[in-house]
Amino acid sequence: MNATPESTSGNSTGNGNGAGGFDLTQFYQVFFEEAGENLASMEQLLLGLDVDAPEDETLHAIFRCAHSIKGGAATFGFEDLAALTHTMETLLDKLRRHEMNPAAAMVDTLLQAGDALQAMLQRRQDGDATPVDVNGIAAQLGAFVNGTPVPAPAAQAVASAPAPTPVVQAAPAPVAAPALQGQRDLEIIAGPLAHPSVADDLLTLFSEVTGAGTLVRAEALPGQDPGCVRFRLTTQTPDGDLLDLCGFHVPREHIRIAPWPADNPGYGLYDETPVVAAAAAVIAAAAAPAAPAGVPGAAGAAAPAATTAAVAKPPKRAATGADTTIRVSVDKVDQLINLMGELVITQAMLAQRASALDGNAHQQLVSGLTDLERTTRDLQDSVMSIRMIPMADVFNRFPRMLRDLAQRLGKQVEFNTVGEATELDKSMIEKITDPLTHLVRNSVDHGIELPAERLAAGKPAHGTLTLSAQHAGGCILIQVRDDGRGLDRERILAKARGNGMALSENITDAEVWQLIFAPGFSTAEIVTEVSGRGVGMDVVKRNILALGGTVDLDSAPGMGTCVSVRLPLTLAILDGMSVSVENELYVLPLAGVMESFQAPAASIKTLAGGGRVVKVREDYLPIVALDKTFSVQRLNDQPDQLMLVIVESEGRQVALQVDRLVGQQQVVVKNLEANYRRVPNVSGATIMGDGRVALILDIGALVRGARY
Repeated sequence: MNATPESTSGNSTGNGNGAGGFDLTQFYQVFFEEAGENLASMEQLLLGLDVDAPEDETLHAIFRCAHSIKGGAATFGFEDLAALTHTMETLLDKLRRHEMNPAAAMVDTLLQAGDALQAMLQRRQDGDATPVDVNGIAAQLGAFVNGTPVPAPAAQAVASAPAPTPVVQAAPAPVAAPALQGQRDLEIIAGPLAHPSVADDLLTLFSEVTGAGTLVRAEALPGQDPGCVRFRLTTQTPDGDLLDLCGFHVPREHIRIAPWPADNPGYGLYDETPVVAAAAAVIAAAAAPAAPAGVPGAAGAAAPAATTAAVAKPPKRAATGADTTIRVSVDKVDQLINLMGELVITQAMLAQRASALDGNAHQQLVSGLTDLERTTRDLQDSVMSIRMIPMADVFNRFPRMLRDLAQRLGKQVEFNTVGEATELDKSMIEKITDPLTHLVRNSVDHGIELPAERLAAGKPAHGTLTLSAQHAGGCILIQVRDDGRGLDRERILAKARGNGMALSENITDAEVWQLIFAPGFSTAEIVTEVSGRGVGMDVVKRNILALGGTVDLDSAPGMGTCVSVRLPLTLAILDGMSVSVENELYVLPLAGVMESFQAPAASIKTLAGGGRVVKVREDYLPIVALDKTFSVQRLNDQPDQLMLVIVESEGRQVALQVDRLVGQQQVVVKNLEANYRRVPNVSGATIMGDGRVALILDIGALVRGARY
């Protein structure tokens, strides 16, 4: 476990599985998060499983995922989850022991079972007691186990549930305790253990769970593996439940249970009193602050309510890879970033005030402010990196979707990813997932041909879809590339004319490709459940532009299509160029600024409609005067030399007319729409070093509004 969660249980008590009066609901958050992680891992492993030549380690890893979910579900009393995962576990156990061979139908059913488990988890979190119908899936799994396959069940109404949220609204009823056997003494050998402290974890766990029995450590047997630990257990609990309980800390296959040897009446035990006492003290100390108000014994140091804390945070565990991470609420991270932004603004104000001081007379102050600026920048980079998430979190969502979509369309698709380690701000990750999903679906539906069509064209039967991410300057470049049929220029033009779009005679390929982003535009001849309604690509472009990004499209007939999405790394802080118009201050995102220069007024040409252009090398660029765009009252006459800043968006450039270039610096982005209202051509606001508010301009909107 990564961290001890905060209690979310209120004053509820007594909802543990055999844990006496202790409230286990405060640990639900950890279970939901880890179960979600195990389900995601299991899905990825199943999708990558080669049914013709399965790797043993892959089969073992899938089994461990199901077993971990089952153990947690049984402990917290989630009987429906435990029952389904037990059936999955039985099938997976046969596969990993090579008692049967995997098949594609088994993978399909296991994936459906994973969807059902996700739905169950979501309902538990939402406090919804409505059961999920998994009878068909369970029957199919059981049929595989018994070697009598039945027809696959129809797709059940199990929607893929979103990622678990940390709020638990209702606690389910506890599962009934297992039927007890007669009291007996057992010999348990666990190992090899990942770390010696796992033995202490097992001792603590058995001391917590009422009715599990009395577990004590025993002397090792002659020739016993030094990585294993021997225990003696006095219990009435069935062996299967003991395996599940031990499975919290030790893989099931590393646990051996046998009757205690009759020819060894002596226990041969270690003195466990100090170990158990120390573990109990650690657990009590960890659980005491989180004890809910009004619970009897909450204030008592020796109250038994402190026992099951080790489920969330095992005591005396040496640092491992899993223990070097901690789960933190997104709200806390956002608050930290907001405070970091305020610190950046304050530091900029101090630096600007200090610039007016005599450096020789205030040498120590200037030196201290220089150190503060450097430390603030390093701290800012560290804080921002907390929100950075690898693109693998997005890419890993597509293999399952592509598999199902390709089967539905009768196509063969090979999915490749590049640059999974490239990081992007969490807020951007959440908002870019839907546009990328639509682009990927479009590539499979419209781009990649059917196997027969590909073979006739001299291509391999399977198409290739590549999703890549890389840093490009101050942005991240995400590309969706396929080797399908490509875009049909004449078909797009015919559809555009049929829709009444005005087209020029010399329209370029790049301009033709942009037509598919028009609202309601679709070249599909029929409407299917996948596409054809013309409501997708325009939404994709609108969502990407709202993130301050751009989307470009390139295609070649018979060769395929590539959609390129450029996004800023974060929406919280950006590098900007500040410019002034009279007494007003504006910030241009530096990623969109190409160059700046002074142009003689005589070089400006006026068009018939009133627009103005300037010649830059071999091209004429439209001029956008910011004073007219934002209705700035001019106090002075126009100078003979115009200061122009060339900006680019969506493959087009314009020249912004400003009065002066003020400087370049990082600025903290404040959401103007949330605090005031939406302003045309403005994407946000910031506070400058002198305390003035400057508007951050929307370069994309300015380019789109320019008169060409």
